[in-house]
Amino acid sequence: MTDVLDHVRDHYRATGLTERLKVALAVFGPEDQRLTPQQLAPLDQFHTRGLAATVELAGLAGITAETSVLDIGSGVGGPARFLAATYGCRVTGIDLSEPFVEAARYLSERTGQSGRVSFQAASALALPFDEGRFDVVLLQHVAMNISDRARLYREVRRVLKPGGRFATFDVVSNGGEPPYPVPWARTHATSFLLTAAATRQAIEPAGFRTLFWQDDSEAAKAWIAQMRPSGPPPSPNLGVVMGPDFAQLAANLGRNLLEGRLGILTAVFEAAPINS
Repeated sequence: MTDVLDHVRDHYRATGLTERLKVALAVFGPEDQRLTPQQLAPLDQFHTRGLAATVELAGLAGITAETSVLDIGSGVGGPARFLAATYGCRVTGIDLSEPFVEAARYLSERTGQSGRVSFQAASALALPFDEGRFDVVLLQHVAMNISDRARLYREVRRVLKPGGRFATFDVVSNGGEPPYPVPWARTHATSFLLTAAATRQAIEPAGFRTLFWQDDSEAAKAWIAQMRPSGPPPSPNLGVVMGPDFAQLAANLGRNLLEGRLGILTAVFEAAPINS
């Protein structure tokens, strides 16, 4: 398990990321100029359909100003900042990559949101929080890197209040191994895809009731088809975060989705009482 986590951490190592971001963001003005979450969306929404997917998932999760949110696999903090800015809620993000956490804190300072969002380096399999801490847990394009799904979903349930919501937006397998590299893994060694059905079978026994279940593969395909003619988004974009080969990683993801090897699942679950 430790070896797998080390390999996943290496994939997202992003050495010198904060300094690269400082250079890339100079296009928006001087260092002391406040940025908006929308300005950062092309480089900090690390999942298919970008900000639009975060908007939809937040709505399904029922987030309000009073909601305490945990974003597992928070990356450089884009969804957390959007939620805090839109709803006025407080968001905690955890990520395995220390450079991502450092970058998330820096970007939150640039948007003036350090008081409402916080980030720390931690594993999704050992969340550093007490039981029943959060109202909502979000998981966007993260589970593909986690082999022990049963433990992951037990940890999610542990930190959720009874009646809290677990909202997931993830890549699923439609059968067979996709060609690599892809955005979450450069080889099969750190890719642990499940089918949509197997994902549900792993989540519900951890103490969840399904509230919403939707195959969003067609929406993802439409997004990819729309993006292809226009080429990569204007800089700064996710290439700043993931490095010069990100275009190839993204192209392979698009190919796998369009050819039906992979799908996209959106689902929301309610946390049952622990002793039920």
